[in-house]
Amino acid sequence: MNRKIELVAPAGNMECARAAVANGANAIYFGLQQFNARMRADNFTVENLPELVQFVHAHGVRAFCALNVLIFTDELPAAERELLMLDAAGVDAVIVQDLGIARLAQKLGVRMDVHASTQMTITSPEGLAFAARLGIKRVVLARETSLKELAKFGQSPVGLETFVHGALCVAYSGQCLTSEALGQRSANRGECAQACRLPYELIVDGAVHDLGDRRYLLSPQDLAAVKEIPELIKLGVTGFKIEGRLKTPEYVAATCQFYRKAIDGVIADETYKLEMAFSRGLYSGWLHGVNHQALVHARFGTKRGAFIGKITTVGPDFVTVDAPENVKPGDGVAFDTGGNPDQEQGGRVWQVRDKQLFFERGHIDFQALKVGDRVWKTSDPHLERALRKSYAGEIPKPKRKIDLLVTGGADEPLIVESNGVRVFSTIRLQTAYKRPMSTPLLRDQLGRLGETNFVLGELTNKLTGHVILPVSELNRLRRELVEKLNALPAEAGEERLPRQPVLPQLLPERKPATTLPQLSVLCRTLEQIAAALEAGAATIYVDFEDLRRYPDAVAAVRGRGEIFLATPRIQKAGEQGFFKIVETAKPDGVLIRNLGGLDYFQKTKLRKVGDFSLNVANPLTAELLMAEGLERVTVSYDCNAQQVLALLHAASPAWLELVVHQHLPMFHMEHCVFAAFLTNGTDHTNCGRPCDTRQLKLRDRVGMEHPIKADVGCRNTVYHARAQSGAEFLQEFIGAGACHFRVELLDEDALRTRQVVACYRNLLAGTAPDAAAIFKRLNAVRQLGVTSGTLTVLG
Repeated sequence: MNRKIELVAPAGNMECARAAVANGANAIYFGLQQFNARMRADNFTVENLPELVQFVHAHGVRAFCALNVLIFTDELPAAERELLMLDAAGVDAVIVQDLGIARLAQKLGVRMDVHASTQMTITSPEGLAFAARLGIKRVVLARETSLKELAKFGQSPVGLETFVHGALCVAYSGQCLTSEALGQRSANRGECAQACRLPYELIVDGAVHDLGDRRYLLSPQDLAAVKEIPELIKLGVTGFKIEGRLKTPEYVAATCQFYRKAIDGVIADETYKLEMAFSRGLYSGWLHGVNHQALVHARFGTKRGAFIGKITTVGPDFVTVDAPENVKPGDGVAFDTGGNPDQEQGGRVWQVRDKQLFFERGHIDFQALKVGDRVWKTSDPHLERALRKSYAGEIPKPKRKIDLLVTGGADEPLIVESNGVRVFSTIRLQTAYKRPMSTPLLRDQLGRLGETNFVLGELTNKLTGHVILPVSELNRLRRELVEKLNALPAEAGEERLPRQPVLPQLLPERKPATTLPQLSVLCRTLEQIAAALEAGAATIYVDFEDLRRYPDAVAAVRGRGEIFLATPRIQKAGEQGFFKIVETAKPDGVLIRNLGGLDYFQKTKLRKVGDFSLNVANPLTAELLMAEGLERVTVSYDCNAQQVLALLHAASPAWLELVVHQHLPMFHMEHCVFAAFLTNGTDHTNCGRPCDTRQLKLRDRVGMEHPIKADVGCRNTVYHARAQSGAEFLQEFIGAGACHFRVELLDEDALRTRQVVACYRNLLAGTAPDAAAIFKRLNAVRQLGVTSGTLTVLG
């Protein structure tokens, strides 16, 4: 397998692309103005795409376009046009999240590679095998994948890429619904509102837990995995990715310089440069497994830079800092007072005297500062100028490697040949009696290509006998060869004949539903199961934190209804045992939440339903997953009512299950809030498992308290405080053919469970009052999903 190592850099605009190319990137990734996960970046247009591709290719750099969002049904034609346009423009790879788009690219026969985005949430060897069957050439692994887990992958059927630097999402990419619930935007549609960077209060068993100045409970430090690169290469990783399409060209330049050296084996301590480019603190992320005391320090969620020291004295127009050796006039600093970062003091240093930092009069409120406050260097103009200089002006193009063939014999001309060009000596070769021409001498003389556009590759010496030629004639031959090579026409790129659209033929045949509307209920306690059955639920889904209790759930339902047991939302290498627990409990079926589960349960006789986490937003994805042996799939929570209807009209409605009542699962994360803030433990082996006994909630800035639950893998889910409901659209969905509906419970007791189930059963039967009465009785938010970036509040 070709294991060429690539440094993959972000390009939010042309200046960032230049910075990447000039500072050692092998590939850039970028987005166009729709269908990419960084809609707030400048991004590129259809008009300037050819210029970008031509520029990077001229410098030997590859171009990867991010089409890494979920695609709704009515957007499929536009997505197909974008794939065809990218392919025609010579883009080298497209990075996708949506399974249906990966299939569409495969059926179109595009010449560019298809890469699986980290938004596809691939965390296991089984996920890699699924990607390979889709024709995907490279997978960007979930950031939560550790070195130990990666070592269990074995020989990968696809190329592997991993993030090595930049901002870490606290939630699994592709599984974060927080911006949808709180920020009125969707991360799966490129409009993440960064709710993880906001302050929260921790509510423990109903009371505020005092954490001192730790308020940014979900904001990880930035990833810096330079020390792990040699091990990642040993484990088969070939793509090393820098996060940052919203960052500056200076950031791109600094990080590319640093990681180029690291990949090439050059040891350089340039941490300061990385800190000044952008830093919330630098850490190895999850590469060494979880460390709940180190990943999130919780003291700030914004850029800090390099730590200078602490204030020892506050004067009338200066502060004394205990270690300010690295500060110069003109540098920018910020004072960390432990409060709201938006209200912190900071400014440019006017003068430095010993350890005293003076500022322009009136720019700092010194009364707001106190001894012990941390001081951070946020700007270094000298460094910024040096970084800008690295990509300013003309960027040298890489030299072309040429191989030479040298032939000839005594009393014949010497011939040098390369790329179909031949040059002949004007002096014939003479027999050498003392020092015949050797291969090293030929390489030395013919390889002196210094200021030319070429560099010597292989030299094949096929001279016969011991011969010699004056050095001056060798030099003349070299100059003539270079002149003729330069005169050759530029190499024509691969002819890109336009591909033909295949979407009309690819869309599935729609078959109308033949069953009456049915209601299933997802329960999280035995009490809820009993109450749901009592209220008339015929299908029970079970999602217990402790999977060992699944046999009890099966026993409670057996003979009274059908039961599906949920897998964990994430499955990593070595965690197939969780699937075995589900299987041995002998339910009627399984609710599959990840690609690894698709692989495992294909080998069983259990009925299979795909959950929302498989991100079904269009009929191509639905059909692809149904072909994997699923009975039906759950519609993505990113779809609003209109997009659900479009999907129901485009795919067979019997394939689709709609969740019409739930507490939205906002964050799903490897980060454990229980261990991080209630213990000194680093992981499940030494945390004491407070999740077994304590009830946790996060209180946000508007006072809502969002429950936190831990699953069997010690992963945390933060649920929205209030349930949301799509009750007022039920009749419209039924009219479009929908027949599978689900209610998901969270902390409801038996009485509340019976109320919720009865309300929705009556709605489906047409015997309930209007939907408004449902909202009032259940205190539910009238809401269902999002549009392309805007919260849809229904009603």
